[in-house]
Amino acid sequence: MLTHSIVCLIGNEMLPFNIVEKPAFSKLLQTFDRRYKIPGKTYISQTAMPQLSSSIKEDILKEIKDISFYFATSDMWSDMTPYLSLTIHYIAADWTLHSKCLETRYVPDNHTADTLGKNLKSALADWGLDEHKLVCITTDSGANMVAAIGNPGSAAEASTSTLLFGGLDSDKERTARPIGLGRRLVKTFNLSFLTKRDLKKAQNEANVLQQNLILDVVSRWGPKQKMVLEQLPAIRRVLAQDRKHGHLNPTWQDVLVLDSLNAAMKPLADLQMSSQGKHTSVKPVLDLIKGDHLSSGHDGSTLTASITQNISKTLTEKYSSPAIQALLRKATILDLRYCGSMEEAVALDDIKHQLVQELLDLKGSEVSEEGEGCSKAAGGNKDDSTAAPPPRRRG
Repeated sequence: MLTHSIVCLIGNEMLPFNIVEKPAFSKLLQTFDRRYKIPGKTYISQTAMPQLSSSIKEDILKEIKDISFYFATSDMWSDMTPYLSLTIHYIAADWTLHSKCLETRYVPDNHTADTLGKNLKSALADWGLDEHKLVCITTDSGANMVAAIGNPGSAAEASTSTLLFGGLDSDKERTARPIGLGRRLVKTFNLSFLTKRDLKKAQNEANVLQQNLILDVVSRWGPKQKMVLEQLPAIRRVLAQDRKHGHLNPTWQDVLVLDSLNAAMKPLADLQMSSQGKHTSVKPVLDLIKGDHLSSGHDGSTLTASITQNISKTLTEKYSSPAIQALLRKATILDLRYCGSMEEAVALDDIKHQLVQELLDLKGSEVSEEGEGCSKAAGGNKDDSTAAPPPRRRG
């Protein structure tokens, strides 16, 4: 029992296998049971951990084998060690929403669309998932990922964060240099121990928040420019004494553009922070973003207004398809927090009728399949008119 708990600890906390050979860890376990003999790292890595993994996979396979439909998210990491992730989301029979990260698969080959597509298909097959039950899959907007999945207008959707950053493209002439400068600043202050040390000292002198400059992540809405602006006094102090990186010191024009970017993205970043770890329907969030957060009535610069308008236009075009709009309305009506409160009475009745009809169609197909199964089990064939009738019972 104690060995199982150790294996679970190593797996859940992603600890190194050789922790079982550390003297302090051994001493800790000896306080629980002096007679307990700690297994070696070879047993943990080659026997105990694979057994735990197989047990968990069997439990998940039993849980997902009867799901009617599922939705997936996938991402590809290519910077250092190449991994492809696959997570599915589905509603169980008791109407609870579940998410399972099924795989983080090592993909050392060239990340072409064909390679990624084969790995995704292989992952679905390994878990016994029918591709035809996949309702939608969300990825980044990488050309290889989009091509690997298929037509982006049908089953594949780029993440909302990627779409929002795509709204900056029309202002690329004004935003490209400051955004690129922000990336180079973050990279410089992350890769050099000396600049990290000097930044910490400058933060104390400038009385600004002590923190490392975070790396650029597309799923975060606007933290880089906000962080650079907050740390600007400390950054200037460091770069003023650094001949090698002094050219990275932002100009007043760069600061103006970063201010405009921050004004446009801050409401979205605040919304993202407040909704982390929560499940919500897409339509109310889109209406909130395009209504309150991207309204044209703010007192920002012309660049801020241009960015917000372009982001709103990008979101509107992406979700303008009638099929997508119908799907979003249905999802919102099924969400108990809204229950159709965002729809007009006529449209609400029409969508309710569609939902009821879909349920009836699903039920009808299940009854039909059950009837065919019973017919085959009895040895009958509805298409075979020459089939012999079943024998009569004698009274």
